[in-house]
Amino acid sequence: MNKNSINISWSSARQICIVKTLANSGHYPTRKSEKEAWFLSPLRSETQASFSVSLTKNLWYDYGLGKGGNIIDLVMAINNCSAYEAVHRLQEKVQFSFCPEKIIQKKNSVKIRNVNVIKHIALVEYLNSRKIPLEVAHRFCQEVWFSLNKKIYFSIGLRNDAGGFELRNKFFKCSTSPKTISSFIRGFARLIITEGMFDFLSLKKLNNELFSSSDIIVLNSLGNIGLIPEKWNSYSEIFLLLDNDPAGRTATQQLLKKFSNAIDESQFYFDYKDLNNMLTHERMEK
Repeated sequence: MNKNSINISWSSARQICIVKTLANSGHYPTRKSEKEAWFLSPLRSETQASFSVSLTKNLWYDYGLGKGGNIIDLVMAINNCSAYEAVHRLQEKVQFSFCPEKIIQKKNSVKIRNVNVIKHIALVEYLNSRKIPLEVAHRFCQEVWFSLNKKIYFSIGLRNDAGGFELRNKFFKCSTSPKTISSFIRGFARLIITEGMFDFLSLKKLNNELFSSSDIIVLNSLGNIGLIPEKWNSYSEIFLLLDNDPAGRTATQQLLKKFSNAIDESQFYFDYKDLNNMLTHERMEK
């Protein structure tokens, strides 16, 4: 391999998120805390997770093998390849819109450049990896090109109620200002509250009947719970479909206290972190 073909720096490659890289290969944590995530080892067969990833340092360690390292070391171990080949593999994954995990996003630093129908192959492939049909994404989302820290990126965008966008691609997520909820109010008696755009899109695939007969709110951030007006107590029922993690469960309890008509429906995906995690695993199992 020509060393000159490596266009991203070693330091940039090391910043690529290990957890997201594992997820893109179908490996998801069996348990997770604020500081670490535990996986069944991608390097060997095991029934009890002993592969740890530090969420603060972006490093991994396989206790069964007694070895660990950074993302480059992991790609080398998984693919039995050299360091240069590992960086090349990582480059192929990020070449369409690389954005380091530790990027500093200042207020109003994201500037929208163009908004189109989703058609870029990288975004179509990303939707495929999340098991979201393109026709569903076309109905609710757009392809958004934007500048951030003097560089141009593109992403799938979900517009919020204030005209801003939630932006997602394979390697990072961010949003424009103002940041608020995304409402899909169509006059139904039932309201559904989801946490993020992929939960919203996944519900369309998993239960189209429920999706099509309900008003829906996408929080876009758990911090937006306070923006939900009291008048929504007028719904006959409010289904809560938030993440099965500590933050999601805490938010669910807050909403159950706030709305007497709220129902925790997370048992629908009790074995999974969220609706999209259920969708991707369900489709893989089939």
